[in-house]
This record gives sequence, C-alpha cells and structure tokens, in this order.
Amino acid sequence: MIALLFLGFSAGLPFLLVFSTLNARLADVGVETATIGFFSWLGITYSIKVFWAPVVDRLRLPLLDRLLGKRRSWILLAQAGIATGLYLMAQVDATVMPQTMALCGLLVAFSSATQDVAIDAYRIEIAEERLQAALAATYIFGYRLALLVAGAGALYLAEFWSWQVSYQVMAALVGVGALTVLVAREPRVNHFAAAKDIARQVEEEAAKRTHLPPRLARFTGWFYAAVAGPFLDFFRRYKELAIAILVMVAVYRISDIAMGVMANPFYLNFMGFSKTQVADVTKVFGFFMTIAGSFAGGVLVMRYGIRKILLAGAIMTAVTNLFFVVLAQYPPNLATLAVVVSADNLSGGIANVALIAWLSSMTSASFTATQYALFSSLMTLPGKFLGGFSGVVVAGFGYAEFFLVAGLMGIPAILLAWFMIRQGERLDALAPDHSDASDTAHAARS
Repeated sequence: MIALLFLGFSAGLPFLLVFSTLNARLADVGVETATIGFFSWLGITYSIKVFWAPVVDRLRLPLLDRLLGKRRSWILLAQAGIATGLYLMAQVDATVMPQTMALCGLLVAFSSATQDVAIDAYRIEIAEERLQAALAATYIFGYRLALLVAGAGALYLAEFWSWQVSYQVMAALVGVGALTVLVAREPRVNHFAAAKDIARQVEEEAAKRTHLPPRLARFTGWFYAAVAGPFLDFFRRYKELAIAILVMVAVYRISDIAMGVMANPFYLNFMGFSKTQVADVTKVFGFFMTIAGSFAGGVLVMRYGIRKILLAGAIMTAVTNLFFVVLAQYPPNLATLAVVVSADNLSGGIANVALIAWLSSMTSASFTATQYALFSSLMTLPGKFLGGFSGVVVAGFGYAEFFLVAGLMGIPAILLAWFMIRQGERLDALAPDHSDASDTAHAARS
C-alpha cells in the first residue's frame, strides 16, 4: 500500500502539467486562447494508450527486465521520459516556440500514459483480489495529492519565482516515483502467464489447422494473446451490449473534460483572479472537495449499487457545469467561485468513483491491463478531442455559451446510464469471473 501511494503520486504528477497547469502557463504568458485550446490535444495521448498497451503488457525490456522485472522496468523507463520532457518544457518559451513546447509536452504525455498502463498492471498483480480495493484507494489518494502539487504547487512556484522554476521542480519530483520503483518488489505472479498459455494454444491450433511455419504460428499466438484476445474476449462476452457499453464509456466524461480545458483561462483572463487565488480555491480547496466526493461516491456505490450512482454522477456533472454559466454573469467573487468549485468537484468525485468501479467490474482476469487501458482510453478520448475546439468556441461566442454547450454535452451520458440500469440483470449475468481465467483459455482453444 505504501508503494501504491507513491506510485499514485508518480502517475498523477505529470497529468496537470500537460493539461490545466500548462493552460494556465500559456494564458499567463500571453498565448492566444485558440492556441491554448489546441494544446489540450496533448491529452489525447492518454486516450489512445490502448494501442501500445499490449506492447507494455507483453514485451520485456533488455537489461532493465533482468534488474527490475517486467512491470517495474516499464514504469522506470516511462518516468525517465516524464522527467526529461518536464525539464525541457521548463526551458522553452511558449510564446516564441509553441511547436517546441507542444513536442516536449507530447513526450511527457506519451511517457505518462505508458506509466499509467504499467502501474495499473502492477497494482492488479501485486496482491490478491481481497486487497485490491485498499490498493486502489491508496493509489487514488496519492494521485490526488500529486494533482494538488502539480496544480496549486506549480501555480505558487510560478507566482513567487517563475514558470521555469516551477517545471524544474516538477521534473525533480519524478524522482519520488523512481525511488519507489527501485525499492518496491516486483509481482511474483501475474496474468502474463495466462496470456502465454493462450498464445501457446492458439499457436498449436494455427500450426495444426493452417499448416503455418513455426515462426508464423508463434506470431499468430502472440498477436491473439496480446492484441486481439482482449477485444475478442470483451465482444464475445457482452455480445450486442458491447457497443452500448463502449459508447457509454466514451461519452460519460465528455461534459467534464471539455469544460476543464477552459477553466483556468476563465478564472485568470475572464474573471480576473490571481494565480494564487485560483490555486487556493480550485486546487487546495478543490482537492479536499474531490476527496470528499470520492469518499461519498464509495459509500453511495456500496449502499445503492454502481449503476444507480453512475446515473446520479452523470446528472450532477452536467448540472454543475451549468453553474459556470451563472458564474460568468456576475463580477468575480471568491465565495461564489468556492461554491461552484465545491459542487463541481464533489460531483466529479462521485462520478469518477462510480465509473472506475464499473470499468473494473468488466475487465477479464486474463487481459486486465489491456482491457482497462481500452476503457480508460475511451473514457477521455472524445472529451479531449472536442476540448481542442473549446478555445475556438470561447473566442467566437463567449465563456457562458461555452459552459452551456459543455453542460448539454452530458445528456447522452445520462440517457445511456439509464439504459444500463434497465439492462442490469443481463450485465450482471455476463460479467467476467475474476477468480478464474480458464474460461478465456477454453475460448481460445475453441
């Protein structure tokens, strides 16, 4: 649990530094609003990590694998990329070289997304199922703590020193995760063995039925287990409901993510708050509100079930985004900002816990890392893509109109959450049994 606390910190640290904190930096130094919106596309890297998750899941790194093991070696390599990218971002003047800043940010985002894949797999494999809830809670706390450091902490450093110092300090803090990797232990048993068994079975069947050469048969087995297997398993299991599930995952956070792109420019440029005021209210105070929302979400899920709280979270997220429409109509007031931010973070915490619990319940034990990467990628991809146009909407219509559109974008998630409640019994019947991966192996043989 101590290791997962610090690994959660390592996972959360780079996220805001290529998202809202970077947006605040760009707005502070005078980058155009439309350009800031396009920078949010860096976050799409987190949304397409499913494409290289099978490589992280299956490929052993030379030398590092022998020293650290497969999971820790990938985490350490990703951390090296994060630290390098953050240090380079500290040296770049975004007003003079925005393209270079974007490339450095891309290195951070790609490395961070890779680290997420490896840490998710490490978390699942390091302990038995009865400890997973405690590990996930510790991980989330570490992640939120890192968001506080990379949000409020970075803004404070920029206010009292400079953005260069801020990003240099953030690069140094990557060492927290690197030290954790060096002292933590590698999982002794993982689902990689199950994937190897599936690959071997497919290889034998391919050689027998199609008379493929041995090397090509081995590649067929590897490809199935690493790439095709996770997706075929999911679609075979949920049948006609699979598409509805994926669409639900894709649209659930659109409203929240799209609104978040323009939040800091709204606070700083439109409302006129200082960086320290934004840090105090949205980062420090907002941190505790998000933790409170997460705790409330956990209690509500246990009391009323996942799908009902999914619906409640979708409704609350859309409604609280509309509060920003009201906020944009009045002169800046810290108390009013605190109320709106509280509502937004509380609803976000509840919705996020319900969504993570729902996604975790649908992953198969044989393909946990890749299937979870599929869900988490879809969870953010549409919001990140549409968020890239947020600056254009604000420039053309205004902040109030933008927040109205962001709130209305939550309607599809509400409708689909209601549909999932109606399909509850069937979804429960189709859910994977995490205690036994033999069904997947049997499916591979047949």
